[in-house]
Amino acid sequence: MALLADGASALFIDGKLTEGNAGTFPTVNPATEEVLGVAADADAEDMNRAIDAARRAFDDTDWSRNTELRVRCVRQLRDALQQHIEELRDLTIAEVGAPRMLTSIAQLEGPVNDLAFAADTAESYSWQQDLGEAAPMGIPTRRTVVREAVGVVGAITPWNFPHQINLAKLGPALAAGNTVVLKPAPDTPWCAAVLGEIIAEHTDIPPGVVNIVTSSDHSVGALLAKDPRVDMVSFTGSTTTGRSVMSDAAATIKKVFLELGGKSAFLVLDDADLGGAVGVAAFSVCMHAGQGCAITTRLVVPRARYDEAVAIAAATMSGIKPGDPNDSGTICGPLISARQRDRVQGYLDLAVSEGGSFACGGGRPADRDVGFFIEPTVIAGLDNTARPAREEIFGPVLTVIAHDGDDDAVRIANDSAYGLSGTVFGADPDRAAKVASRLRVGTVNVNGGVWYSADMPFGGYKQSGNGREMGLAGFEEYLETKAIATAAN
Repeated sequence: MALLADGASALFIDGKLTEGNAGTFPTVNPATEEVLGVAADADAEDMNRAIDAARRAFDDTDWSRNTELRVRCVRQLRDALQQHIEELRDLTIAEVGAPRMLTSIAQLEGPVNDLAFAADTAESYSWQQDLGEAAPMGIPTRRTVVREAVGVVGAITPWNFPHQINLAKLGPALAAGNTVVLKPAPDTPWCAAVLGEIIAEHTDIPPGVVNIVTSSDHSVGALLAKDPRVDMVSFTGSTTTGRSVMSDAAATIKKVFLELGGKSAFLVLDDADLGGAVGVAAFSVCMHAGQGCAITTRLVVPRARYDEAVAIAAATMSGIKPGDPNDSGTICGPLISARQRDRVQGYLDLAVSEGGSFACGGGRPADRDVGFFIEPTVIAGLDNTARPAREEIFGPVLTVIAHDGDDDAVRIANDSAYGLSGTVFGADPDRAAKVASRLRVGTVNVNGGVWYSADMPFGGYKQSGNGREMGLAGFEEYLETKAIATAAN
C-alpha cells in the first residue's frame, strides 16, 4: 500500500475513509513552502458523525470488555506502522519539517514501538481488586474495586511531535477500552490521517472505535470538549487553548487531561563543568528548531561566569546551521509555518526592546530565502522578569540568566507560570539531586539523565497542565474506578 498515494487524505469515521463536508485544505512542507497535497476538511456535522460513531462503538459493542481483542488490535497497529516506517519517515520529514535524525527516536520510531507498552500493560493489568469481606454498619459485605474504561475520548493534538502525541493518546486509550475521536492540528493532518488508512487495512479495530477528523477549523475540535456524548478530553497544546478546553468541558463535568506549555530552566551549579553543561543546553534548544514544550529554554548560570557561559552557548549554537530536514546531519530544521516564524521573530524583537542583545542569531538565516527558518539564537542581558524569559517562544532561542547560588537558581527556575521540566548539572551528585528535588516541575534531568520513555509518566505542574501521559499513570488516566459492594450471606 502506498500511503496517501493520490496526494490527498480522507476523514476516518465509523470505519470508513470519507470526504469532508468543507472540502479540502492544503498541507505545506515547511522547509520548502511547497504544497504537498490536501487533507479532507471536516465541519461540525462531520465531527458530530464521528462522535456518534464512537459513542455507539463504546455502548453497543464489547470493545470495552474484550481485553484480548484490544491487545491484539494495538499490536496489529504497531506492526503495521513498523511495516510502513520508511513511508511514514518521508511523510514526517516533509510535513512536520522534522530532522531525519529525530525520526529514529521521538518523532516516529520511538512512539510506534511504544505502542507495545500500552498493549502489554492492558494484558497484565489487574482490572479487579478484591478487598475481602467486612461489615460496614454491621452488614457483611464482599468488596471489589474495578477499573474500567472512561468511555468516549476526544483527543486533540498539536503539530510539533504528531506521531508521538497521537500514539501516546491512542495507544493507552484504546488498550484501556475506550473509543476515540482524534482531532489533529491543521498544520500536520497527514500524520494523523495515515493512521485511518492503516487501521482500516491492517487491523481488526471495529468500526467507530477510532475516528480521525482533520479540519482547518479549530472550532471543530472544540466541539469535543462541549459535547455531552464525549466522556473525556485529552488535549496537548498551548496553555491558552488548554484553558478554553477546560472551560468548555466544565459544562458537562467531563474528565480532562491537559499537557500544556513550558518555559523550563536548565540550572548550572557553580561546581559543574560549565563547558559541558552549557553545550548540552545549547544543543538541545536547537533540536527540531526548539519546537518542544519540555525543552529547557532558560539557561541559569553562576553570575561570576555569566559572560563565559554566554560565549560557550553562542559558539555552540552558531555552529548549528538551520538546514534541510532530509539531510542526516541536520539538527535544526524549519519552524512549522510562516505564522510561527513571525511569532518567534516577534519575541526576538521584543528581547531587544527590553534591553537584551543577541550573542548569536536573531532572525532569518541569510542563506535561506525559502522555508520557515530562524537562526539558533542566544539572548543575553535579560533577567527572569523579561517577557522572552517568561513566555513560551517555541523556537531555537535560549535566554541566559544569571544566578547567585543554589537558592537563587531554584527561585528563578520556580518563578514561572509553568512547571513542565527542568535540568540540573552539578559535579556533586547529592547536591544536584537536592536542587532537583526543589524544582516544581513534572520531569527533571540530572546531569544528562533521560526521562523520555514509554514506562515513565510525563506531565507538568501549575499551568503546564494536569494529569500524566505515558507510563502506568498515563494508562490509568483513561480509566474510571468502580466500587462494588455485594451482600455476603
